[in-house]
Amino acid sequence: AKAIAFGEALEPQFKEYAAAVIQNMKVLVDELLKGGLSIVSGGSDNHLCMVNVKSFGLTGASAEKALEHAGITVNKNMIPRDTESPRVTSGIRLGTAALTTRGFRESEMKQVAGWILKTLKSSQDETALKKIREEVREFCKPFPLFKW
Repeated sequence: AKAIAFGEALEPQFKEYAAAVIQNMKVLVDELLKGGLSIVSGGSDNHLCMVNVKSFGLTGASAEKALEHAGITVNKNMIPRDTESPRVTSGIRLGTAALTTRGFRESEMKQVAGWILKTLKSSQDETALKKIREEVREFCKPFPLFKW
């Protein structure tokens, strides 16, 4: 497995993929910042970012649950100097590798950011979360998890 992974990493397509993962994260971070969220460290220069959700009156656990109901998978995560317990947290962790693998690029990342912001702003509204989930499901149909 390692030999195959190293071999794939030598291919030009892998460099393009890795660059797309990072560019997708930059777009996601920019859109979330525009929407009023606080990104731990101010941004990201890799495939992950940590988001402080306290400014939206949420905990990491409540944000994770709302986003799950909306069809968006994230992880609750502690942030530096977190005042919440590890089971609750003040943040969530977002990554772009899986979405990039599915074929998402900059325009799709803007849509994802919009759904994240909308979900966090309406985290207690089951009707809104259901509508977002349906939108997410339809949007993802042309981007299957597995091409085969």
